[in-house]
Order: sequence, then structure tokens, then C-alpha cells
Amino acid sequence: MNPADVAQSAMPMVSADVSLIALFWQAHWIVKSVMLGLIGCSVWVWAIAIDKLILYSRTKRAMDRFEQAFWSGESIDDLYRTLSAKPTHSMAACFVAAMREWKRSFESHSRSFAGLQMRIEKVMNVSIAREVERLERRLLVLATVGSAGPFVGLFGTGWGIMSSFQSIAASKNTSLAVVAPGIAEALFATAVGLIAAIPATIFYNKFTSEVNRQTQRLEGFADEFSAILSRQIDERA
Repeated sequence: MNPADVAQSAMPMVSADVSLIALFWQAHWIVKSVMLGLIGCSVWVWAIAIDKLILYSRTKRAMDRFEQAFWSGESIDDLYRTLSAKPTHSMAACFVAAMREWKRSFESHSRSFAGLQMRIEKVMNVSIAREVERLERRLLVLATVGSAGPFVGLFGTGWGIMSSFQSIAASKNTSLAVVAPGIAEALFATAVGLIAAIPATIFYNKFTSEVNRQTQRLEGFADEFSAILSRQIDERA
């Protein structure tokens, strides 16, 4: 038997710590920076997701309450006085904007209805656009993390593998015990990237669908209310 092999077999096996915390602390500083950035993005994604879940649920309940009040037979003038006294969002804001333009036209003594229908539709469209902007706020963050997160993690993986190979070349030891920890550190960055990107993509798709549903609901109400006011205009003209 080769004496070198005997000496190598007689050497104690060095147990490498491959726990997640150890992999993080043993990683290259660039890989650490990548993982910390991705962890921060993941926390940001979950904060946005919780905020949006609460916002969309509150907006849906507000729409339900407004539609129930609007179609209950209550006078739209009384409903307008009630809603205009406090800040409104969503469907109520669209209604208040249309009624405000309606009131301005009838309170002026010109009694000219030319262009009133168009002005009402414009103010409702502006109100809907503002509401959609409020609902879509910070969704771009989810789209960015969902699309870029895996590539950022892959960058950390590539850098970690490169550093691992450099260490292998310097030590001139290619045993699995030496290679495995470095490869595991590098792949940990990819896992962190996926942990940030997968929820971001799921939440972005879910919230985009929810915004589209609420936008369609707003546009449907705007069309119905515009038709109601159009009949009122025809009767008074």
C-alpha cells in the first residue's frame, strides 16, 4: 500500500457544518450581500401582500355597502349629501364626482345641458383611474422581485461556485468533504432567490386579477349611473 494513502486514511475526517446558518456565515461576502438583499425583498413582498389583502377586502366591502345603499331606493341627493361630507374611495368616489358635476351644472343659471353627459363621464373616468392607481400601487415591486429574484440568486450561486473552485485549486484537494460545503453555500443563494420570487409572482398574479375585477365593477357602475343621469338630462332638457 502506498504510504501516502496510509497517511491520508489515518487522518481524522473533518466534519463540515452544513446547517443553513453556517452556510450563510461561511459564504463569500458578495454571496452574503445577495442573500441579505433577497431576504429583505422577501420581507417587503410579504408586507405588501398583507397590506393589499387588507386593502382589497376593505374596498370590496365598501363597494357592497355602497351598492346596497344606492339600490335601496334612497334618494341619490340624500346619498350624495351623506357621502360628500367625508372622504370617499372606490365606487362612492365615482358617484360623488358625478353628482358634484351634476350639481354644478344645475346650480348654474344657464340651464345649458350641452356637454353635460360628456363631462359626467369624464369625471367618472378620472375617478376610476385614480382608484385603479391606488389599487395598483406597489404591485410593480412584486413583479420586479418575481422576475428578477431567481436571476439575482443565480448570480450569487455563480459567484459562490467560482469562489469554491478557487479554494479547491488553492488547496489542491478535490475530495467531496472539501467540495460539498462550497457548492452548498452557492446553491443556498439560488434557494433564497426562489423563496423571494415564488410568493412575489403568486401574489402579483392574484392581485392583478383582483384589480381587474374591481375595475370592471367600477366601470359597470359608471355605465349604469351614466345611463340614469342621461335619462334625467333628457327629461329636463
